[in-house]
Amino acid sequence: MLNSVLAKAIVDMMIAFGVVVGGSMLAGIGSVFVLAPPAVYMVETATKLKIWAIVAAVGGSIDPMRVIESNMLAGHLSPVAVQIFYILCSFLGAHMGTELIKAICKGAY
Repeated sequence: MLNSVLAKAIVDMMIAFGVVVGGSMLAGIGSVFVLAPPAVYMVETATKLKIWAIVAAVGGSIDPMRVIESNMLAGHLSPVAVQIFYILCSFLGAHMGTELIKAICKGAY
């Protein structure tokens, strides 16, 4: 049980990280095509993608909220804690991705 929870948490974290980093890199490439400074677009895109990376990592915005709601009302706190842990791990991955993009673009904008 613990291994599967940790495995899913790590996968969620890396998905969120990948969404932010990949999306920001592609925004940087796209900005080159329109002759705009890539660093500005990369940092801006990273901050905008952060919340969507979390949503993508946990599998949508409605299902995790339903799990939290239905289990909390039924008094089952363990699934609620696990779901919140997944969301926190996804946030960590998205935040790490954003900070990496900021570090890459430091001083360029």
